[in-house]
Amino acid sequence: LVEDLNEISQLERGDIALALETFDINKLVKEVFEGAEVKANNRNITLTIKKGTDTSFSVLADRERIRQVLTNLIVNSIKYGKENGETTVGFYDMDENILVEISDNGIGIEEEHLPRLFERFYRIDKSRSRDVGGTGLGLAIVKHIIEAHKQTINVRSTPGIGSTFGFTLLKSKDR
Repeated sequence: LVEDLNEISQLERGDIALALETFDINKLVKEVFEGAEVKANNRNITLTIKKGTDTSFSVLADRERIRQVLTNLIVNSIKYGKENGETTVGFYDMDENILVEISDNGIGIEEEHLPRLFERFYRIDKSRSRDVGGTGLGLAIVKHIIEAHKQTINVRSTPGIGSTFGFTLLKSKDR
């Protein structure tokens, strides 16, 4: 909790310099999938790249910070996804940016909660949060990392159907 609070404070103040580099975002997602495989297997959740988007996309970003974003969003999709479900990552070429979307077919989020989802310590279901753990700072940190890249993050969700978190990253010109 202290580490997360310290990190979010540094991000809010702009005290963390990004180490920008060119890397393949698809390859990084596959690395995060490998790291989350045990958690996914415990809940029998399949981790996949969306059909038609499993291709190389070079982005210019801080690789380790984006790993942190992907890990948070993918692990959340496993925690809040339904057992025997699926987490899918898709990539979309948006001219100067790449849109990365992480989708699950989990419990979904009521519309009233969506505007506050990226706030520090905001919890949708306080009692359930104790069961799945976490500090309540993950999505706030994710938002600050994406904003530090001068990019955007959003969420859309339907209760009982699932959630999709999407963020953009600058496409690398070194392609």
